[in-house]
Amino acid sequence: MNAAPAETLRTALAGLLDGLPPKTATQAVERLIANYRGETPTHTPILRDRSDVVAYAAYRMPATFEAVRTALSEFADAAPDWAPASHVDIGGGTGAATWAVNATWEGTRPVTVLDWAEPALALGREIAAANPELKAAEWHRSRIGAALTIESTDLATVSYVLGELTDADRASVVDAAASAAQAVVIIEPGTPDGYARVIDARDRLIGAGFRIAAPCPHSARCPIVPGEDWCHFSARVSRSSLHRQVKGGSLPYEDEKFSYVAATRFPPAPAPSRVVRKPQIRKGQVLLELCEPDESLHRETVTKRHGLLYKAARDAAWGDAWPPPQGD
Repeated sequence: MNAAPAETLRTALAGLLDGLPPKTATQAVERLIANYRGETPTHTPILRDRSDVVAYAAYRMPATFEAVRTALSEFADAAPDWAPASHVDIGGGTGAATWAVNATWEGTRPVTVLDWAEPALALGREIAAANPELKAAEWHRSRIGAALTIESTDLATVSYVLGELTDADRASVVDAAASAAQAVVIIEPGTPDGYARVIDARDRLIGAGFRIAAPCPHSARCPIVPGEDWCHFSARVSRSSLHRQVKGGSLPYEDEKFSYVAATRFPPAPAPSRVVRKPQIRKGQVLLELCEPDESLHRETVTKRHGLLYKAARDAAWGDAWPPPQGD
């Protein structure tokens, strides 16, 4: 994974709030948070003007980038011999997923960002100019819904978008991505509703002939009982000055919770199983909650007598593949 895009992105975002009154930024962020949580679905662009877009980019773009990059890293592990030769970012806004793709598979490739909010596209284009590998990206205004058309591409990403759409438009967007791409990665907030949207998209992708590459170790039905639990993961994000201003937090970081699915038309090599909860480390043992390839959820207890596997279990993190590849 290439760390340079993350550093470049942080630098590019650093000066965005200059000249924007703190009260304006805070009000924009509060409205964006309500939309992010799915409390105000809309048929119109959420990002209305430059103030909204600057607040979004400073507040949400780092978290979106880290969540998408984490999901893409797991996808890349499941497809180690594959890299996208082209990328379409559906509902990409200011382009966080585009930066995450570049951080996962460095180099230049044709990139198209589609969004219905022209201010977001304009700022995304401005920020991308700081990255030589993204300068040639194309930013197009497009209705994200039933009328969406996508040129053939290797990879389509849909990050933090489905919650803004009606049920019918969600289905249309997933179907359009499936028709155009060899691989589709969908990321949503790590809430019960976000997970439900991901599972619906997962089912549509499987129905379209895709195979699940991550996070699931299988392409069968999710073993989680709807309404009882939800599958989600976590990515650590450095807090921006606006984060600290709005939340009043003292920690220099926070954890972004997200749900995702990565699916391919080619055969992937999914994880043998997946750690779906934070490992519990106890005296002489580690408890791992695993999603298994036999379509079940299972608790595995790893003790000192397991030797090197015990050491690996103590180092295991929520979201990791299990067991780790030999040599790790």
